Amino acid sequence: MNQLTLSLQFARFADAPLHRAALPRHKVARWLRAALQSDAELTVRIVDTEEGQTLNRDYRQKDYATNVLTFDYTQEPIVTADLVLCAPVVAAEAQEQNKTLEEHYAHLLVHGALHAQGWDHDEEEDAQVMELRESEIMARLGFDNPY
Repeated sequence: MNQLTLSLQFARFADAPLHRAALPRHKVARWLRAALQSDAELTVRIVDTEEGQTLNRDYRQKDYATNVLTFDYTQEPIVTADLVLCAPVVAAEAQEQNKTLEEHYAHLLVHGALHAQGWDHDEEEDAQVMELRESEIMARLGFDNPY
């Protein structure tokens, strides 16, 4: 099994306790490990809309909060990355998609971990391959197909 060094951080915001409850450290580590193909040092930070929007605007030039941002730094010899998840966006999407908060977080963490390893979905063919990989990982974790 791959080694994972995990820093799990929660910004201070109104619903932080709800999100903290959906993200016990042992589950976050399990979900990430399922998506990793090598050792990794990952920081997972759960943020509010303001911080999520600021990061997306400053680093991607998109002025809105998105569900997950992946800042990948190295892929070899170990994967190092920051995964930033915007709690209000994740909660709204989970509700819209009739998923539990835990289920949606698991999917977005798998998605972010794949990005950290070089996967992307900019082209249609790449998107299909990445979605298939995510679906396989989620099934192994006991979750329904996220798509």
